[in-house]
This record gives sequence, C-alpha cells and structure tokens, in this order.
Amino acid sequence: MRVLLVNTSERAGGAAVATGRLMEALNNNGVKASMLVATKETDNINVVGLPRSWRHRLAFLWERLCIFVHLRFSKKHLFELDIANAGVDITSLPEFKRADIIHLAWINQGMLSLAGIREILKSGKPVVWTMHDLWPASSICHLSLGCEKFKSHCSHCKYLPHGGGDKDLSYRIWEKKNSFFKPYNISFVACSKWLATEAKASGVIRGQIVTDIPNPLNTSVFRKKDKLAARTALDLPHDRRLIAFIAQKATNVNKGMNYLIEACNRLVSEHPEMRDNTGVVILGGHAEAFEGQFEMPVYPLGYISEEKKIVEVYNAIDVFILPSLSENLPNTIMEAMACGVPCVGFRVGGIAEMIDHHKNGYVALFKSASDLARGIRWVLDEADYDSLSHNAIKKVVSRYSQQVVAMKYIEIYNHAAASKRYAL
Repeated sequence: MRVLLVNTSERAGGAAVATGRLMEALNNNGVKASMLVATKETDNINVVGLPRSWRHRLAFLWERLCIFVHLRFSKKHLFELDIANAGVDITSLPEFKRADIIHLAWINQGMLSLAGIREILKSGKPVVWTMHDLWPASSICHLSLGCEKFKSHCSHCKYLPHGGGDKDLSYRIWEKKNSFFKPYNISFVACSKWLATEAKASGVIRGQIVTDIPNPLNTSVFRKKDKLAARTALDLPHDRRLIAFIAQKATNVNKGMNYLIEACNRLVSEHPEMRDNTGVVILGGHAEAFEGQFEMPVYPLGYISEEKKIVEVYNAIDVFILPSLSENLPNTIMEAMACGVPCVGFRVGGIAEMIDHHKNGYVALFKSASDLARGIRWVLDEADYDSLSHNAIKKVVSRYSQQVVAMKYIEIYNHAAASKRYAL
C-alpha cells in the first residue's frame, strides 16, 4: 500500500510535526508512506516538495490579500482565517498517481484550494483527511472559540469586522465547502475525541465518516533520561524545581501565557519560598519577552527545532504547563509525558483526554489561574511524583506509540479502499 500524506509545511507547526511522525510510523509498520509539502526543508528521502513552489507562494499571497480586503485592511485575524480560494493542483504529480491512498493533513495557506481538493476527490482515489483543527468542518476559521454556527450554517462571523453579516465571507465559504464535499466520501480522522464530536455535529461534513485517532510519538526518542545531565547540557540550575511552558511562539495569546504568569505569581505570594526554589523555563519564539513578569527566575531558551535538544528540555523540567485557551491534541503534552513529566493544563479540547486528573497530572478549571496554581503546587509538593511520572509514560506507550497509531490508520486505509472498490 502506498500512502501520500499532504501537508503545507514539512517542519513548521504541530500538524507538520505530527504528519512527519505519522509517515515514520507507517513506514516502520509495513506501509510505503511519503509526504508532499510546499517546500522541502530536509534531506528526508520520503519527503517531496512541490516542483514549482513559486506557485504555492503566489497562491498564498493572493489568498492573504483577499482575506486582508475582507478584514477591511486590518492585520487582526489575517493568519487565523483560510478561504482556500487559491492553491496548487497536485493530481498530475507522479507521487499522486502512484499513491493508493491520498491522506490530507493541514493543507491551508495556499497549498490546496477547495477546487484542488475537489479534483483530488474526482480522481477516484480513496481520501483520508486528518483534522488537526476545525477548519475542514467549519467555514473559514481554525478555532471556533465557543462559536457553534458551523453546526448549522456559518454567518455573522465574529472574526470579520463588525461581526460580518447574513451572507458574509464565512457564509459563502460554508456554502462552497458543503457543495464540494457532499457528493464524495471522505474518511475524516480527528486527533482527539473532542474534535471528533465537534466534527460530527458540523453541517459542512454531515454524513461523512469521522473517527478519532491520536497523533503518534516515537517513544524510543522521547523517553525519560537523567535530569541533572539534561540541565547541565542546557545550562539550567540544578537546585530549583523547574516549571516549563513550550509553544512555537510564546507570545501567542491563545497559548495562555498570562494565566501562567498570574498562577506563578500567586504561588510566590502564597508560598514565598518558591521565589528561591522554583523557576520557569520558556521554550519558543520571543521567550525573552516575559523576563521580569514572573516573581521567580525565568530561563528563556528561545525557539528550538532540534529534536534531541527538545528531549533534553523535557528531561530537565519537573512539570509542564499548557494553559491554552483552545487545543486539539497537543504534541507538547504527549512529548512531556513520554519523558515522565507530569502535566497541568486547562480542561479544554483534547487536553483532558491526555492528562488523567490526579493520575499523571492535573486538569485545571478553564481560564482559572488560581486552579492552575493549585495544580502546579499539587504536582510539585503534594502528589506522589514518581507515581505521576510512571503513569505518564505508561499512558503514552499504550495510547500514542508508533505501532498503536499506525495500526489504527492502516485499518482506516483498508476500509476506505474497500469502500471505494465497492462503490465502483
């Protein structure tokens, strides 16, 4: 079986990381998988870039310009929306023609247009689509942030100036998606049970198959190692408990850094000794922007892309915090748990599926800095830490390991291929 995974980026973003890991998992379990991306960035022989990447660049710029106009020339939400009005036709590529299964992942920002997706569907090849966010099942947004209009019909979009209107951009794209997808069978896969539930309620893809399969992780790479050795390698202190926050861009408001700042400062106020025995490690772009905002030492590591060094970061810390306001199935929690690190996060999206409350971490009340602080304190000073660490590793090995996830996808591929043959 040959599977072609399609994702806009090879390395940037959680979807790219997850898709690359799935490709590796499939190849390690008897499937010939390759990955098609807009621009090839590594020497991985299984990754192919578009032959004329400038076409993707033009499509990206045209789509951004159209969105910019609809936002009335405001940059707010410019990269939070996608309308898929421009993209690249991949059906003529040899990689596409050789594939038995076309597996779409995150294909936005000029990679595939709605028309291009329809051409893929018209080719007759079985299509599996992993949803890394809500966009495939909504209109123009990736994060609904509480809005449920995608379940009936999008309009009056809160992302648009003055709340859009009856037949605004979100309304028109919802109509297009509904007409494009309805005649075809697509096997949608959500990375979390939460997202699967949301997708099944969508008016856009109503009637389509939606299952949930988590992202895979190579547990031979992400594993528990010596903490002091990791801290020495990263030049981090040996005599402090270290709290960590990790995001591609630390200043991303949706990642909830403000809640972590409030929680940590509350802890120092209630337990002054934490000023001297605890610190905060921040990994991500613009990490240095938060120095001086915590009442305890901050250790900004900046953006790190090298996997080996990221593993060292996890092994250097004592607790990982993800106070995101919206999440699907974050790779960071999975990675931390694989390294034996208990996690604390808000009860939102798929986070509560990963963190088993009081077993391998702490699930805090949504947007509650005080409960976030309570969870950090509980992990560091009250819980049986070794038990939390053991349970975290056990959860990842049993649910997210390469073989477990690959076998679930192979079952989806076989079912999609059989359904296509039956239809013919």
